[in-house]
Amino acid sequence: MRFGLRKLTLLDFPGKTACTVFNSGCNFACPFCHNASLVRHNEDLPFSFEDVVEFFKKRIRILDGVCFTGGEPLLLTETLELAKIAKALGFLVKLDTNGSFPERLEKVLNEGLADYVAMDIKSSIANYGKVSGNTACVDKVCESVELLKNSSVEFEFRTTVTGNLHTVEDFESIGKWIAPAKRYFLQGFEDSGDVLDKENAGMFAVSDEMLQACLETVKKYIPGAEIRGR
Repeated sequence: MRFGLRKLTLLDFPGKTACTVFNSGCNFACPFCHNASLVRHNEDLPFSFEDVVEFFKKRIRILDGVCFTGGEPLLLTETLELAKIAKALGFLVKLDTNGSFPERLEKVLNEGLADYVAMDIKSSIANYGKVSGNTACVDKVCESVELLKNSSVEFEFRTTVTGNLHTVEDFESIGKWIAPAKRYFLQGFEDSGDVLDKENAGMFAVSDEMLQACLETVKKYIPGAEIRGR
């Protein structure tokens, strides 16, 4: 298995100097995904498992943490092994996940392999299959939501809001579902040039007014909800 490696980031692990490890492949097909080449395995990733471990060793006391993202990092058992190594070397670990592998997420939580988890909430339960491109995932995502809500590990939920896939009513349902989460972030879709459904990318932009309406709806249930990136 090969990985990508961003050797320094000040954004992926807020408040920390970190590196980001990412893999190709995802079991979702969100049309607004901005990492299409990774999801489709079109990108030839340059680093082996051993390369990543060697990089970790060279950054002890230089970096604060490691962020694992994708694709979907929990597709790979190797991600859990790298997280275990990173923790043993003294790094803080952040995991980005779509929540569709609750058994592996539970292992991460129970074994202390992450200090912070960021989980995507693609839409309301009723519309999850349409937005995620995976109609079989909803029960597993719900299980992951409950795992995080009942965990002592710091976490956030986050949703990319798209103009033609989401409604304000979705956020009424989402708020009821994920409450009482402390941290929930909405972010408006922006075209990175590498979206999964390129033909329809122009349809997905969301207005500031729509984003604000979604925020006000969800704040009834999660007062600390915020818009990120605008």
